[in-house]
Amino acid sequence: MGYHLTTAVSKKKINNVWHQTNAAGTAVDIRRYFRERKSLMDTALNQYLKSNSPKITPLLHQAMCYSVLDAGKRFRPILTLAVGEMFGAKRAPVLSFACAIELIHCYSLIHDDLPSLDNDDFRRGKLSCHKRFGEAIALLAGDALLTEAFFIVSDPALARVLGDSLSAKLIREISESAGMRGMINGQSREFELENCKVTADILEDLDRLKTGALITTAARVGAMIGGAMHKDLDRITRYAQSLGLAFQITDDILDEHEISKDDHKGIANYLSVAGKAKANERVQSLFLQCLKEIEPYGKAAETLREIARYVTDRTL
Repeated sequence: MGYHLTTAVSKKKINNVWHQTNAAGTAVDIRRYFRERKSLMDTALNQYLKSNSPKITPLLHQAMCYSVLDAGKRFRPILTLAVGEMFGAKRAPVLSFACAIELIHCYSLIHDDLPSLDNDDFRRGKLSCHKRFGEAIALLAGDALLTEAFFIVSDPALARVLGDSLSAKLIREISESAGMRGMINGQSREFELENCKVTADILEDLDRLKTGALITTAARVGAMIGGAMHKDLDRITRYAQSLGLAFQITDDILDEHEISKDDHKGIANYLSVAGKAKANERVQSLFLQCLKEIEPYGKAAETLREIARYVTDRTL
C-alpha cells in the first residue's frame, strides 16, 4: 500500500496543489501555501491509516489515528513538498516520503510525552496519547508509526519509480536522521544537561540533532527526489540546518510562559540560557543564513524564502 497511498488522494487534487506553485514575479501567500499542502497531507494520511484499519487491532489503530490525525502543522512534510517542487520532483514519490517523515515525527512526539521522558499530559490542546490510551498502547502506537514509515518508503513500486540506488539512499538518509546518529541521539543528550553547565552552544548542538536532523532530512529528501546536483544538495542542507535551528529557538521563545511555569523541573532551553534578546538575535542571523543559501535560485526559491520568514517571524 505504501507507494499507492497516493491513490487515496485524487490525482486532480495532487495536480491542483502541485501546480499552485509560485509564478515568476508573484509573491507567495505562505499561509495559503501551508493551508493547501497541509490539506493534501491530511487527506493522504487519513486515507492511508483508514485503509489499513482491518489489519490492526482497534485500540492500536485508534491510538495511531489519534496521534497523527490532529492539529499538527505538518511542517516537515510540507518542507519536503516545497523543496521537491523547486527541483521538479515527481509528485507521487515526494508525497509518499513526506507522509513517512510525518509518521516518524508523530511517533517521536508520542514517545517524548511518556512519563519516562518529558512526562507531558497534553499535546496540541488535547490529552497526550498515553493519557488517552495508557502507556502500553502509546508505546506500541509510536513503534507502529515508526515501522510503518519504513514500510511506506521501502515499497518495491516506489523503488521502481525512483530506481533502486536512489531509493536505498533515501531510506538510509531517513534512518540516519531518525536514529542514533540524529534525533534519538539528541533526545538522549538531553539527559546529560543535568550534569553539566548548559551553554547556548551546547543547546545548539543538541537542537541540531533532536529537532534539526529530521527537518534537514525532510528538505534533502525533496531535493534528492528532484535530482538535485551535489552542490545544490549542499546548499539545501545548509538552508535546512539553519531553518531547523531557527525553528527550535523560536519554539523556545514562544514557550516562554511554560518555561517559567515549569522552572522547578530544571528545564533548560535556548531562551532560559541565552535570554530573549540573544535568542531573537540568533533567529535573525539564522534567517539571513537561510536566504544566503538559496539566493542562487532566484525567484524559483521564493517559497523557501517565505517558509524561512514564516518560521522566524513567529516571535514577532
